[in-house]
Amino acid sequence: MSDRRAEDEAAIKAVLVESYKAWDAGDADAMVADYTADATAIMTGSLRDGRDAIRRSMALNFEGPLKGSSTRNRQLGIRFIGEDGAIVVSESGILFAGETEVPEPRKVNATWVFERRDGRWLIAAYHNSPVLTPRS
Repeated sequence: MSDRRAEDEAAIKAVLVESYKAWDAGDADAMVADYTADATAIMTGSLRDGRDAIRRSMALNFEGPLKGSSTRNRQLGIRFIGEDGAIVVSESGILFAGETEVPEPRKVNATWVFERRDGRWLIAAYHNSPVLTPRS
């Protein structure tokens, strides 16, 4: 891996870590600080179109059903698209107060689309889908 790609990968991972920390703190503003203004977030049953819409939705959730929650995340892969794009795939889940492990039904596979703008890696899109457990 070239030094440039290693630096890019480290920068992208740092953006994700900051986003996860912001979730754990219940801070919607910090959570979307590294999203593009025109970012999209698609989660089961919802489309959040634009950083402001994502922030508003997360702020409401942090005051309601997600209050005191945290996330567990495991990066499964990163793939660069040209010089200024990358796709990160992760497995994630929400932990609610008192939980130490994410129950299988709440685990999701997530796709993060990153774009380098003005020298910074930003989240341009996010999508998640439930992890399906294999049938016996």
